[in-house]
Amino acid sequence: MAVVIMPKMGDAMEEGTLIKWLKAVGDEVAEGDALAEIETDKITLEMEAQESGFLTNIFADEGAVVPIGEAVATIGPQDEIGKGEKPASAAASAEVVAELVSGEPIEEADEAAAVVAGETPAAEAVERNEKFRASPLVKRLAEDAGLDLGLVSGSGPDGRIVKKDIQPYLDGSKALPTAAASAAAPSTTGTEAVTRIAAPTYAVTGTRVDMPKIKRVTGDRMTESKSFIPHYYVSASIDMSAALDFRKDVNAQLESAGIKVSVNDLIVKAAAKALEEHPNVNRSYVDGELYQQESIDINIAIAMDGGLIAPFIPSANEKSLGTISKMAKDLGKRAREGGLKLEEYQGGTFTISNLGMFNVDEFIAVINPPQVAILAVGSVAEVPVVRDGKVKIGHKMTITLSADHRALDGAEVASFLQTVRQYLENPVLLAVG
Repeated sequence: MAVVIMPKMGDAMEEGTLIKWLKAVGDEVAEGDALAEIETDKITLEMEAQESGFLTNIFADEGAVVPIGEAVATIGPQDEIGKGEKPASAAASAEVVAELVSGEPIEEADEAAAVVAGETPAAEAVERNEKFRASPLVKRLAEDAGLDLGLVSGSGPDGRIVKKDIQPYLDGSKALPTAAASAAAPSTTGTEAVTRIAAPTYAVTGTRVDMPKIKRVTGDRMTESKSFIPHYYVSASIDMSAALDFRKDVNAQLESAGIKVSVNDLIVKAAAKALEEHPNVNRSYVDGELYQQESIDINIAIAMDGGLIAPFIPSANEKSLGTISKMAKDLGKRAREGGLKLEEYQGGTFTISNLGMFNVDEFIAVINPPQVAILAVGSVAEVPVVRDGKVKIGHKMTITLSADHRALDGAEVASFLQTVRQYLENPVLLAVG
């Protein structure tokens, strides 16, 4: 018998919602068949069968929120249909299941067994601790010790609280922190000193509405980004007249192929080529260290029902405008229909957020960590410009780079924007390479 578990589809994922079963108990399934639709913190995906056989049991109803690693069904021979009880864990080893659930290696066997057995505290008992990025095991241990995770610094990725961060409080080598002590002394993440500030409480009026998971997760990530990344912003105005003429000519040539290049496609290509010349903007900042990204993978922010998602075009600098156009349209279509794959939106090295289609003059965007910059793009507007001493109708667009001051200084950002401008004001360069 094979146990089907709620899979871990991302570093921050701790649970998934089982939206719809695509197979019923008694159905024969083959390896790779779609068993159910699940909603993660980012998108709706299909859960596939890892073995062939019959769907013998289902343990989670449609609409149920299931922790990762928990059994939702079993696959086995036909004579086992409807037999057996819900397994305590997946058929994998305790260590593997523990890593699935927590996202971090568990060395001690008793800790792994605790996760496998489902020994996690009730939600009401850990309401505050659930707000912080930590594995279920860490949250359970903190709750048992009476430790408020809001007063603990996380040393894991993106400030995640891992077991070694709380071990001194568990073994008694450190006294449990108090709110007063935390306010008096800054906590440390990586090599940076930061001060945690308790979230304010407000009197609530009105009717509560459901918040989509993707909006909630995006909000949490952006709060982290603005809290820990020293943002600053540099804007540049670009004459888009030549780019619009170039786009018109390119689309006339590509019309027979059914390809229509957008202004955003030109911006993606221009940014990708600029990143070739300014690789320092194509970096990641993690735990006080800078990492150079060799591939230039451009994330495109896409609005969909319930929130935003940013799939990416890999190696965008190496792709033609026609290919970028086709890929961007395909990603946008599948993002709105729920057909993106995990590997298409988890990653990327530089993000572009374009609100030009909404007639927005300019805006600033929040950095998508661990990236060190994000480009915000406004609309192309007709404006009077002076050329050769005469006033003419021109087309201007404002772009703004939000940069991480730990990784980039103002001169670097200004130089990058100048290169983006050069490509867009001389768009024939976009067709080269």
